[in-house]
Amino acid sequence: MSQPESISEFVLPTWLEASQFNGMLRGIERETLRMQSNGFLSQSDHPISLGAALTHPHITTDYSEALMEFITPPQDSIKKALAYLTDIHAVVNQHLPEGEKLWPLSMPCMLDSEEENIRLAQYGQSNIGRFKTLYRRGLAVRYGRRMQTIAGVHYNISFPDQLFEALQQQETDATLKALSLADYRSHRYFGLIRNFIRLTPLVIYLVGASPSVCKCFMTGREHHLLPLVKGTLFLPDATALRMGRFGYQNSAQKQLGIHYNNLKDYVKELQKAVYTPYPAFSRLGLNDAAGEPIQINDHVLQIENEYYSLVRPKQVPQTGETPSEALSKRGVGYVELRAVDINPYSPIGIDETTAAFLETLAVYCLLQDSPALWDAEQEQIDRNQNEVVNRGRAVNVKIHLGQQQLALNDWATQHLQAMQGIAQLLDQADDTHQLYQAALTQMQARIDDVDNTLSAQVITDTLTHSGTWGFGSHMAHQHVESYQQHTLSPEVISYFKQLTESSLQQQQQLEQDTQISFEQYLEKFR
Repeated sequence: MSQPESISEFVLPTWLEASQFNGMLRGIERETLRMQSNGFLSQSDHPISLGAALTHPHITTDYSEALMEFITPPQDSIKKALAYLTDIHAVVNQHLPEGEKLWPLSMPCMLDSEEENIRLAQYGQSNIGRFKTLYRRGLAVRYGRRMQTIAGVHYNISFPDQLFEALQQQETDATLKALSLADYRSHRYFGLIRNFIRLTPLVIYLVGASPSVCKCFMTGREHHLLPLVKGTLFLPDATALRMGRFGYQNSAQKQLGIHYNNLKDYVKELQKAVYTPYPAFSRLGLNDAAGEPIQINDHVLQIENEYYSLVRPKQVPQTGETPSEALSKRGVGYVELRAVDINPYSPIGIDETTAAFLETLAVYCLLQDSPALWDAEQEQIDRNQNEVVNRGRAVNVKIHLGQQQLALNDWATQHLQAMQGIAQLLDQADDTHQLYQAALTQMQARIDDVDNTLSAQVITDTLTHSGTWGFGSHMAHQHVESYQQHTLSPEVISYFKQLTESSLQQQQQLEQDTQISFEQYLEKFR
């Protein structure tokens, strides 16, 4: 079984300089449910006063109509990215239907017993709009609608070309030295991805914040969760149930054989899954009794986005391109870190401590040796991940590395200590008054004492407020006050007003394009 070099052997390269990180970019995608005043999931439409979810660049919906998604453009500092995200929250708060609030937890607010009351996201009558809703209908028949109410944070990060140029100059392998910059960049990003997968248990322990769920989420499902207080289920030492078997799961994907060892094979394996029928999905049928389509196709993946992964290589698609086509043509442009729970204590779902930790970790994963990652090692990583999801705060948790095993806190501490030099460089690069080093200090405090973890705080506060609904409602109310106190500049107000109008116009234009019927449009994917 391949393993990266031992933790203690990682040494910060002497040639690495703070200036090589100038031009590093990050963007944030935050999901959040709209909740009615009675604590149940919103049944109202996406507010039209916020524009069209189909075409708005910053305010859209994810799988369900009530699951909003806020997207920042790439920013050159953490401070700017969080400020942009704060502006989006303040704007949205002004336009929510009467009595609605943004639910602050990754696991959902109250859901009633009828799955059909979890409304699929609606994007209008254009072919692309109907296609997006059909994709969600396919997810619903495949996995159920409750899964579509889980929310998370995706952290996108890219590094400047001068860093990759410097890395390539240090290579001793003639093949790697001869690669084009785009191909070398993809090679290094895939190394980052493999190491991030290896270190996902560390992320889950340090920023996991979903140790409990509303009992309604488990309706009709067998589970091993225990009652915490009336209406709330939990596991005593859990960290992030969202990242376990009750979160986003796709049983069909276990057999896909998608690996992250190089771009070419990754794209080939992903595209194969989009064209391979899966018997269980074939049995569901493509259309209902009335002839209306219920899934795009009966393949393992309806489209590439259905592949649920902890981290994704990304490239901005041009018009008409699939994500894998964009990757094939232009290589990896950035990576999307997806194993991040919403922080219920932050009004915007993420704070600068988590952001700085994720960026330090990403650089660490980029710079470290990264052997190929095959199935045997992946199975061990999966076991480590499940252990930390379900028992991460227990005193006897072990991380298995090949034939070795280490206590979780020893393993985590060794990695954080190895990252210290990177944090110092990033602080120099961004003149952040030691934001990155402070983030590692705070993460170390969570390792030293489990009571400092977000997951432990969530359990304490869920008990204090008599359940998930009480805690979530309390935090949602506090966050509203935060949004109301945030001052939006006239320029920001004007900008979002223009986006509302232009997004509605764009949707209208798409709906007027009737060159082919939806049936013809869909046929391309069947």
